[in-house]
Amino acid sequence: VQLQASGGGLVQAGGSLRLSCKASGRAIRSYSAGWFRQAPGKEREFVAAIGWVATDTYYTDSVKDRFTISRDNAKSTVYLQMNSLKPEDTAVYYCAAQVAGERTESRNWGYWGQGTQVTVSS
Repeated sequence: VQLQASGGGLVQAGGSLRLSCKASGRAIRSYSAGWFRQAPGKEREFVAAIGWVATDTYYTDSVKDRFTISRDNAKSTVYLQMNSLKPEDTAVYYCAAQVAGERTESRNWGYWGQGTQVTVSS
């Protein structure tokens, strides 16, 4: 499966963005999906994950109540709605699919998109 992330950009603190991750080659409904991010000089960190069942979601503490992960299997797309953005959310955001094991560990994900830059100005 190939993943294409999009929707990043420059936004002021307090603003919103919606990231999309479009799957091709095989339908995204076959996989769990997740979002990670990597800021300059830092390791890639887990942001959110969604299971085969759309109600199975999990977030890192720093984005709870601000970010929402969702999926549209008909469009083979996973979304990350990001509200109340903060400068510390600035990073390249990556989508991933097919996890085996602990989903907060990047090494457990089998497929990755190319990343989309999110920059939040103060």
